[in-house]
Amino acid sequence: MIRLDVDPAALSETDEQRQLRSVLGDLLGQYCGPAGVRAQVDSPRGFDQVLWERLAREIGVHGLALPEEYGGAGYTYAELAVALEELGRVLCPAPVLTTVVLAGHALLVSGDQQACARRLPGIASGELTATVAGFLHPADVTAERGPGGWVLRGSADFVPDGEGVGLLLVKARAPDGERLFACEPDGATCERTARRVLDPTRRQALLRFRGARAEPVGEPGRAAEVVDAVLDAGRVALAAEHIGGSAHALDAVLAHVSRRTQFGRAIGSFQAVKHRLADLLVEIEGARSASAYASACLAAGASELPLAASAAAVVCTGAHRLATTEYVQLHGGIGFTWEHPAHLYLRRARADEALFGTGDDHRLRLAGLLGLAR
Repeated sequence: MIRLDVDPAALSETDEQRQLRSVLGDLLGQYCGPAGVRAQVDSPRGFDQVLWERLAREIGVHGLALPEEYGGAGYTYAELAVALEELGRVLCPAPVLTTVVLAGHALLVSGDQQACARRLPGIASGELTATVAGFLHPADVTAERGPGGWVLRGSADFVPDGEGVGLLLVKARAPDGERLFACEPDGATCERTARRVLDPTRRQALLRFRGARAEPVGEPGRAAEVVDAVLDAGRVALAAEHIGGSAHALDAVLAHVSRRTQFGRAIGSFQAVKHRLADLLVEIEGARSASAYASACLAAGASELPLAASAAAVVCTGAHRLATTEYVQLHGGIGFTWEHPAHLYLRRARADEALFGTGDDHRLRLAGLLGLAR
């Protein structure tokens, strides 16, 4: 039997969270319309720097889940999940997932107060962008002591937002075991090559370390523990993004089928279309519950977080896939064109399916956590 450690009241949205959602919606609407997103992903940086700074300084998104002692607001991942949902709704390409969730959480769970004090205030203020390497995919990176300290050698592939961030948190093999290292990459010792990926709103890169200077973060032997915690946080965050993307797809489809007519009637009045939309609504509402529970578990540090994170990954990814598929198909011919934004949502959904493990990976993990695997 599973014991639930989360207060049911934590699953209800507060007035502050509703206000945050409203303010974020207004701000993102100024920058992340379909044309705005396309312009951002085609730019050298890949996102709008002005929007990044406004998210950090005016609304405080970057520091929502960070402790006040490190420049954060002292809230929890429940508030951050609201922001991530709104970012996913508009496909905002800013590196919030990598900087705030992955790198920020890696620093926090490392237990290294000195590293947190040095790096987290920059993340909270928006001055620093960051990501993790060797967490999502196996990497061949070693750390050795050089004349001036630790240096990294080897490579890590498909590093999210790895091409342009200012800080890399790298899992590497050291003489005393696997450890986490902080590296501020430079062109001389760290070659970064952009990868061609399905989803242009979420860039990835190949990193080659050639004696890149680095600093150890945390104690030896804790790398695996940190990676597991960061991946679960990433799964919870991604689930929230998928709720936003799914909700946008449903809203866009409803607007289209209410306007588009066939045989003198709006196509939304046809029974077959109604059934598809009803099925989609049920999927999204179920996913919303799974996402809210996973966010509450992460916020409370609940023991069932691994179970909730994988369940949310399965349910929310499935709903997102269905929503974006219907987004394309129920728009008819226009939905299959490059000019329509539906394909960007479809690309995000397909690419995200494997970002933190596939649905089958999570089903196997759930079976093990529930004692069902042989």
